[in-house]
Amino acid sequence: MNDILAYRNRLPAINRRSMLQQTSVGMGALAFHALAHGTPHTPARAKNLILCFMDGGPSHVDTFDYKPLLKTHQGKPIGASAVSKRSQSSPERVWMGSPWEFKKRGQSGLWVSDLFPHIARVADQICVVRSMVGELPLHGQSNLLLHTGRSLGQAPSFGAWVSYGLGSDNQNLPGYVVLNNDWVPNGGLENFGSSFLPASHQATMMRAKGIPVDNIAPTDSRAIQQRKINLLAEQNKSFSKQSSDGAIIEAAIANYETAFRMQTEVPVVADIQNEPESIRRMYGADSSDEHQRYYASQAIRARRLVEAGVRFVEITCPSFDGNNSPWDQHGMLKVNHEKNARVTEQSVAALITDLHQRGLLDQTIVMWAGEMGRTPHTPGISATAGRDHHVNGYSIFMAGGGFKGGMAYGDTDDFGNAVVNKPLTVHDIHATILHQMGINHTKLTYRYGGRDIRLTDVFGSVIQELIA
Repeated sequence: MNDILAYRNRLPAINRRSMLQQTSVGMGALAFHALAHGTPHTPARAKNLILCFMDGGPSHVDTFDYKPLLKTHQGKPIGASAVSKRSQSSPERVWMGSPWEFKKRGQSGLWVSDLFPHIARVADQICVVRSMVGELPLHGQSNLLLHTGRSLGQAPSFGAWVSYGLGSDNQNLPGYVVLNNDWVPNGGLENFGSSFLPASHQATMMRAKGIPVDNIAPTDSRAIQQRKINLLAEQNKSFSKQSSDGAIIEAAIANYETAFRMQTEVPVVADIQNEPESIRRMYGADSSDEHQRYYASQAIRARRLVEAGVRFVEITCPSFDGNNSPWDQHGMLKVNHEKNARVTEQSVAALITDLHQRGLLDQTIVMWAGEMGRTPHTPGISATAGRDHHVNGYSIFMAGGGFKGGMAYGDTDDFGNAVVNKPLTVHDIHATILHQMGINHTKLTYRYGGRDIRLTDVFGSVIQELIA
């Protein structure tokens, strides 16, 4: 890695436009590396990040934030003092206890509910933040906040920033891959875009079902493809002489070259059939539930991608009806949260275990997060009751990459209704993860619209208490 970073550090001194104008084939690879912002600002603890995105908002009080008073007060009105503009609430709503039991897990004694039996077994590996605070209790805005650092979006995604800052350790693969499970979260593809960053840093989508990437199987021979790339390079060279923004041409060439090389690499990385049966079984790839099989396949691919040098990988959740955010249980909480847990949590726990067994967890951050939590109260207690949108306090976790294992950071009140200790925002999490990857979040900037813009905007702090 040091050799690669040293190489990238020398590239900005080269006049990239001149090189591209004077050369045809092969320069896309150099342009791709030259687009990386530079060397890490500090020694990196982690090289890669896998984001397990739990779209819709898993309930914090049913997963990692144990609140026994909810059961003893179940059915009692929450009252005016518990009403918040940051959640769907009113004084006549009633407290609702968790349908799952909580236990202290592992040697650390971390509270994890029975909803997550597999994650409970890796409790000593995870760092739970129970004091997340959001901005708006809306899926689209909260998704964009998590992914771009802005509720309105219109900015590069987290993965695009990491790709821009560090590039990929494998020139045959992109720096940022989204393993999609046939569902685009609210907020749309902007969650995974590069916005004003060069287009080579936007996510490459890899689907769970069928052919993982469109047009990945070449229809022409390699020789004919090479001639086409030569022609495109010549056309770009001509166009760049007339363009005022050479970076756009460079990004286009980088994309062509990377796509060309991906035709060889992607089918190999995406094929999990050569994985040992014990590994596929550990992830749940042998499940009778097709949703779980597909999610397990994507989790295995995530590990294979980081092994191959991809910097940022995100796994999305499947939507069971294709219309609603997977974890968005306004009703039927018990049935549907159990369904989502059955599909995802075994694979997430297996991913952490697998990385640990391979000696990769120290250099790979696994982040588990939804865009919000769920209300600890409901309109009325019934067998079909659910929980609504809640950003006053919710939970996420990180594992590996130098984060402390077996710990819980921050607190909500006795009912899980609001943060009362050590509140954190998405900006703090972004800043801390970037720090672990060797990036000072205040220095990772891009000049656009007359100002230097960064992922964390003017916010965010590195939370040292989360770091081992």
